[in-house]
Amino acid sequence: METIDATNEDLRNADPETTEVNSTELEGFKHRVDEIFTKVDELEQRVSEVEEFYLNSSEKQPNNAKGSSIVKEKDKEKYIPRIKKQQQEAARKEAAAAKRMQELMRQFGTILRQITQHKWAWPFMQPVDVEGLGLHDYYEVIERPMDFTTIKNQMEAKDGAGYKNVREICADVRLIFTNAMEYNHENTDVHVMAKTLLAKFDEKWLQLLPKVTEEEKRREEEEAETQLNIQLAQESAHAKMARDLSNELYEVDMHLEELREMLLQSCRKITTEEKRKLGVGLTRLSPEHLSKALEIVAQNNTSFEATVEEVELDIDAQSESTLWKLKFFVKDALEIQGKSSTIAGKTNDISSECAAAATNSKRKRDATDAIAKNAKKQSRKIPS
Repeated sequence: METIDATNEDLRNADPETTEVNSTELEGFKHRVDEIFTKVDELEQRVSEVEEFYLNSSEKQPNNAKGSSIVKEKDKEKYIPRIKKQQQEAARKEAAAAKRMQELMRQFGTILRQITQHKWAWPFMQPVDVEGLGLHDYYEVIERPMDFTTIKNQMEAKDGAGYKNVREICADVRLIFTNAMEYNHENTDVHVMAKTLLAKFDEKWLQLLPKVTEEEKRREEEEAETQLNIQLAQESAHAKMARDLSNELYEVDMHLEELREMLLQSCRKITTEEKRKLGVGLTRLSPEHLSKALEIVAQNNTSFEATVEEVELDIDAQSESTLWKLKFFVKDALEIQGKSSTIAGKTNDISSECAAAATNSKRKRDATDAIAKNAKKQSRKIPS
């Protein structure tokens, strides 16, 4: 059986007298291949970034601009200037909203001063002296104590632990009075004082509430708009990145094709004997491998129809680059088919051996049973 012999040496020194590839050319090839590998590594990183973004988007996970991105920051800045602009705009709006909320807190502070200056406010200015007043069951009744001094301290806190909005302060002011009303009976002075001040506070709070509601609605709309703008900017940036990646991958593919052609053109010509062996090898290919071989022919021959049912392939009419591509492909394909056949053959041999062993075992059992039966018959004939 004839074989298709082709090794990497065919590219360089299969025929030393006719091969034009020298060490300088080989170094040039190696340098260009190294450049392509470096470029491919960079593209793989950027492809991973795009895949990660769209995966997070499809799973509706929040995007973090400073997340575990594997793309360098300088590369990001090239693609996402809109995102940075949107983030800066979001920061500006956030600062403006915080300033407006501070103004609301200032107005709320005016209400607070009016309540604390009332003649009945003194029982609520400091934390309840539970031990001094002997209120042993106070913490059993009141889950969260509150007073105006605690509220004042939290409003003035600078470590970020203070109130974030007016509603939080309002809730604590109401808690002062509801705690007092819950712990003290209705007919006690403290209960009446708390109920009276709560009514006065609610009256003044209702005057400020429309502004608070308007600000909350505005802030919610701004946050939704900012989030949408950032999302759109991210999608636009990654779409541009994907387009650029597609173009650069196409360029890499073109460079590789140029290298292939340069390499193949530097090879010696295929001999008549090699063409004959190539033809024989093509007839031994599986249908799948044969289809791929015909696709190789069609790449350099646009008029060649590789998908029709019957194909006539003129080996002599093919270009040298096509013949070299076919030679290496057929060699690899036949090696794969040979390995598959060897494995299948070994499997069949093992199955045959197992079947033979089972048959022999059955014959031995049958013979043993026959001997045993014969021995029983003979033992019955022996007189006692």
